[in-house]
Amino acid sequence: MNLVLILYGVILGLVVGSFLNVVGIRVPKKEMFIQSRSHCLNCNYTLTWRDLVPVLSYITLKGKCRNCKKSISPLYPIVEAATGFLYAYSFIRFCFSTELIVALLFTSLLVIITVTDLTYMLIPNVILLFFLPFLIIGRVISPLDPWWDSLAGGATGLILTAIIIIASKGGMGGGDMKLFGVIGIVLGLPGVLLAFFLSTLYGSVISGGLLLFKKIDRKKPVPFGPYIVLGALTSYFFKDPIIDWYLQLF
Repeated sequence: MNLVLILYGVILGLVVGSFLNVVGIRVPKKEMFIQSRSHCLNCNYTLTWRDLVPVLSYITLKGKCRNCKKSISPLYPIVEAATGFLYAYSFIRFCFSTELIVALLFTSLLVIITVTDLTYMLIPNVILLFFLPFLIIGRVISPLDPWWDSLAGGATGLILTAIIIIASKGGMGGGDMKLFGVIGIVLGLPGVLLAFFLSTLYGSVISGGLLLFKKIDRKKPVPFGPYIVLGALTSYFFKDPIIDWYLQLF
């Protein structure tokens, strides 16, 4: 049964991940992603089904457009593979419970945010507003305990980030604040606090490593959204064991 769930989750995640890539690339540019066909961003070559097989097309084409031979961003297969992994893990973790709905919606939102922030350094309001009502409904049918934890988490996510923005005079953006508000609704108060801590930890360690190896420029801004995503995912799936481990230290 677990193997079937894994295969189902991987296949579904790969297909959905391909679509999430398109949403993340086109929505900030206000391009249609439902009616218009997928195309090469360099030469506008209309992609065929052979070019759109998640991960495999990138491998067989050696990371280049079939028409103009320009390199394709590795972000595409990485996002597809990551979505496949997250969906598969969600199916294993929650099977066909109501929490699975929340997990799939939440991971999909975070995948899109990763794409938009890495590509444009932007967390679009339209994406957050689209997912917000569905996540609220998800928390109604699969509530936290106590039920008001979602409200406390959402408010804390907004207020805590707003304080950081004011204190740092713009060290974080308004998009980060709104994202933490949505994350708080899903994770609740302990979860959003853990996600915030892990986000700053991931950001410090990874950015520090990239600076050390001169992969990024100290003077150029670095998108914080991907670190928020990593912190939120870690908190969502592993909050209880992390908190239990922490409490055992004292």
